[in-house]
Amino acid sequence: MDPAKIIYVDNNATTAVAPEVLEAMMPFMTTWYGNPSSPHPFGDYAKRAVDHAHGQVATLLGCDPDEIIFTGCGTESDNAAILSALEIDPKRRRIVSTAVEHPAILSLCDVLRRRGYHVDLLPVDHHGRINLDQLRGLVTDETAIVSIMWANNETGNLYPVEEAARIAHAKGALFHTDAVQAAGKIPINLKDSVIDFLSLSGHKLHAPKGVGALFKRRFVPFNQFIIGGHQERGLRAGTENVAGIVALGQAADLARAHMAEERTYVAGLRDHLERELLASCPDPVVNGNPEHRLPNTTNISFKYIEGESILFLMHPFGICASSGSACTSGSLEPSHVLRAMGVPQIAIHGSIRFSLSRFNTRAEMDVIIAKLPPIIHRLRQISPYGR
Repeated sequence: MDPAKIIYVDNNATTAVAPEVLEAMMPFMTTWYGNPSSPHPFGDYAKRAVDHAHGQVATLLGCDPDEIIFTGCGTESDNAAILSALEIDPKRRRIVSTAVEHPAILSLCDVLRRRGYHVDLLPVDHHGRINLDQLRGLVTDETAIVSIMWANNETGNLYPVEEAARIAHAKGALFHTDAVQAAGKIPINLKDSVIDFLSLSGHKLHAPKGVGALFKRRFVPFNQFIIGGHQERGLRAGTENVAGIVALGQAADLARAHMAEERTYVAGLRDHLERELLASCPDPVVNGNPEHRLPNTTNISFKYIEGESILFLMHPFGICASSGSACTSGSLEPSHVLRAMGVPQIAIHGSIRFSLSRFNTRAEMDVIIAKLPPIIHRLRQISPYGR
């Protein structure tokens, strides 16, 4: 397939590295390859680049640079926050999360449950929304941490994390949010927040894979997740991925500069695509909460057909979307998010997620609008389940 002809609408899985990001990181892979811990000017140049990136990510999140810890990915950041909270007070052996979290959270919760911890997963309604009164009922004096994602990777739903954090604090629990999908797409100001931990990942906002960050509010206790050297102020050991960290810093600057574009241009493309597909395809259903979602995401179910078949028939046109979370692709099991929302069986397998970026165009949306409805009609005609 010619990369120039690809219509990429799977940006919640990963994003293209922005040209400015690639330009910023390349010198630290070639010319300025020093170790930031080395006691000479060559190493000091790398250290100053890492320090500068702390400030860039902090500016995107509205916090202080010393509240940012660079990690290897969003999954590491999630694990570090939750495992640290459990070690702070061994008497608190309860965790509260939601049924629609990313596997980085849910898989960890499964492991912790087997280790004897108590895990409560907050259910969602048919729009994927949580009930804060139910959350209050789950958080107890034995809860160590509440972890609720800021934005869902499959539906784009936004969650009331500030209110949830206050509920956690009322019982003395810490609060963590997986903001991997939210960071760079919606405004975040942690100075005016009560959130204790926040995770993000570089490859979701046009930086490369292999770098992430964890916000840890100053004075919140923290136990080191990766043990070793003194890097990241003794909070995360391991020689820094300088090129990746520089890239994440540059991506954070770009995300802040393009934030308004996410709310207008990208949301406009999404709405155009969604509106036209709903008008031209039989029995489509938008999954999620259309009033409170990311500006780039729509998840549409096409009844009585398989999402994998839709994706396969879109391949000749270069259209790259997703039939569910990238971390569970290859599995024929229906999305755990859509199952938790109670999406009917006639629709759950035919769900397609379109997730856009500022690099998409109106012309690309029009290609999808032209090519997808005939595919849906064709599959409905041959479906054994109904027409």
